[in-house]
Amino acid sequence: MFCFMMALLLVTLSGCVPGDGANSQDKPAGFFWGVWHGWIAPITLIFSVFKHDVGIYEVYNSGFWYNLGYYMAIISGFGGLALARGKRRKDCADKSR
Repeated sequence: MFCFMMALLLVTLSGCVPGDGANSQDKPAGFFWGVWHGWIAPITLIFSVFKHDVGIYEVYNSGFWYNLGYYMAIISGFGGLALARGKRRKDCADKSR
C-alpha cells in the first residue's frame, strides 16, 4: 500500500516538473518555483531519462531569483542529508563504546 501511495504521489507531482509548459516568456518561473524545482531535482532527473522533453531546470525563469531559490533548495537538500548521516554515525559510534 505504501508503494502505491508513493507512486501516486510521484505521478501527481510530475505535473510540477520544470519544462512542463506551465511557464512561458510572459509568465516566467520565480523564486518559489526555483525552490520547488530544486527540491524535486533528483526525481526530475530520473523522470527526464524516460521523458526526453522534461528538463531539470526551467528555461523560462525570472533570472537571479529563480536561480537563488533553485540552488538554495539543492544545497539545503543535499547538505541536510549529509549532516543527518554524519550525526547518525557519530551517535552510533558513541553507543558502541
